[in-house]
Amino acid sequence: MHVHILGICGTFMGSLAIIAKQLGHHVSGSDENVYPPMSTQLEEMGIDLMEGFRPEHLYPEPDVVIIGNALSRGNPAVEHVLNEGMNYTSGPQWLSQFVLHDRWVLGVAGTHGKTSTSAMLTWILENAGMKPGYLIGGVTNNLPRSADIGDSAFFVVEADEYDSAFFDKRSKFVHYAPRTAILNNLEFDHADIFDDLEAIQRQFHHLIRTVPGNGLLIVPHGEATIEMVLRMGNWTSKQRFGVAVPEEVCKKLAANGGVFWNAKLLNGQGSEFELTKYGQSSSGEVISRTLVKWDVTGVHNVKNGIAAIAAAHHVGIDVAIAVEGLQTYKGVKRRMELRGEVEGVKVYDDFAHHPTAIMTTLQGIHMKLKSEAAESRLIAVIEPRSNTMKLGVHQQQLVEACQKADMVIWQKPEKSGLDFNALVANSKVPGYAFSTTDEIVSFIEENSIKGDNIVVMSNGSFDGIHEKLLRVLDRSPDGASGF
Repeated sequence: MHVHILGICGTFMGSLAIIAKQLGHHVSGSDENVYPPMSTQLEEMGIDLMEGFRPEHLYPEPDVVIIGNALSRGNPAVEHVLNEGMNYTSGPQWLSQFVLHDRWVLGVAGTHGKTSTSAMLTWILENAGMKPGYLIGGVTNNLPRSADIGDSAFFVVEADEYDSAFFDKRSKFVHYAPRTAILNNLEFDHADIFDDLEAIQRQFHHLIRTVPGNGLLIVPHGEATIEMVLRMGNWTSKQRFGVAVPEEVCKKLAANGGVFWNAKLLNGQGSEFELTKYGQSSSGEVISRTLVKWDVTGVHNVKNGIAAIAAAHHVGIDVAIAVEGLQTYKGVKRRMELRGEVEGVKVYDDFAHHPTAIMTTLQGIHMKLKSEAAESRLIAVIEPRSNTMKLGVHQQQLVEACQKADMVIWQKPEKSGLDFNALVANSKVPGYAFSTTDEIVSFIEENSIKGDNIVVMSNGSFDGIHEKLLRVLDRSPDGASGF
């Protein structure tokens, strides 16, 4: 079968292309934004990539066209598919029909942490010898690619709440019917397709409706937005998790057949914690205590890790074995990925799409620097590229999100609902805004000093700013003036 994918370089569609190739299909695809790491992955798999959305890409006619949710009516390729009466579908529908229909699906949903938690869970299963299939919205450092068909009944999927296609406005995760479902968190996002938080909560409840009664929901303690969704109706057993929750609360919530997973942080950055499982009696007794030491930092990642362990335990992996996998987890590209260090200045890449993601990332590296007693500055360079941020919905939240940085530098898009003058004026730390990437690079070149940690935050390529920064810093003389 010849499968052609429109929008193939998106994280989800690129992963779908890999699975289709593994199933033996001839796979081709086209996109406007073709850049690493996804383009590299696809080329290594022998998948035909084409630039743009031209009708001639669809000759000879493929057996099916999978249309990504970034495409809409008016797109030349979409119009050609419709005019010619070609067979087409959405990515989530194709995945459900050809891959997930007879698998034990472990779905990871939430506004934040889906990619990292999916990667952690997949690696725990892989390390335990379970050979899971998986589809992750990013390139991990433990696994050879972002997706794999696997060789077992188990399949881990990053369960996104964004819509499926221009002709299918249901959230992607409604198609997946997970038996094990993680709901990490829930905030207002995707303001381009959702009117308010309640609209997103309805979609999350649609997901809950698809989880079988003999499955499992893994939910965080104290997340009011998720509790509201559960009160809409729930037919599945739940396990809860949290960080630094008082023991009496854990025991109470675990009593009468429930389970509660709680982490006690052993250092401020979260790289060491004690994980306790409560449950299996009316008193919510302690079932196990396990020490976790890993190379990942941030309380948000501790929560991701607990959820991954709980999901792995649901499919039969002992807690100690799951922890072994977690301790060898090496992260996901573009999640606080160190891209290089020049003259004592470190440049990181982080995928940030929401104020909370910015805040938790900056908090994590702030605590790490503090624990190391490092005399260094934390500089956030942010491209507010996501639809929600560009619409200006989170103006004040963006101000608050950057408080742990020593400085914040904004890239101003051509069209944005954000008031960048207000962002700079209201910033709790020194703030700057520039119209072009080159202006940002020049500013940092002139003012950076040894020991700086520059965290570049964007959900796009940011005009190759990481490489540009490393090049100019390499040419900078010692003793730059600093800010």
